[in-house]
Amino acid sequence: MRRRRASLQGDNQPNLTPLIDMVFILLIFFLVTASFVKEAGIDVNRPFAQTTQTKERGTIHIALSARGEVWMERRRVDIRAVRANVERMRADNPEADVIVLADESAQTGLLVQVMDQVRLAGVNNIAVAARQEG
Repeated sequence: MRRRRASLQGDNQPNLTPLIDMVFILLIFFLVTASFVKEAGIDVNRPFAQTTQTKERGTIHIALSARGEVWMERRRVDIRAVRANVERMRADNPEADVIVLADESAQTGLLVQVMDQVRLAGVNNIAVAARQEG
């Protein structure tokens, strides 16, 4: 009788091992399936366009501000450093495309210089971001 009572008292605590395993599996699942968005670093006022298309594969973002600043990976970069940064990012992901987020007040000459630096880095697929009207 004493053995039975002692064994019943020890079984009152639930086994948490399967629950902990399930939580870790869910955590790994969400980390693997989450898409991490790389941002350029500043918010720009993109111009409107009637022929916009959604582009899913653009993984290198370059932002051009109205004041003539170039931003990549949340930091301001010199126009001469764009090529080296794009080459470094392409080494991590050779399939990466470039999206240029130019403010509608940004200088066209700066946009052309950035696109030239990106092409010199070996990327021929460059998109310029715009907002869809309506």
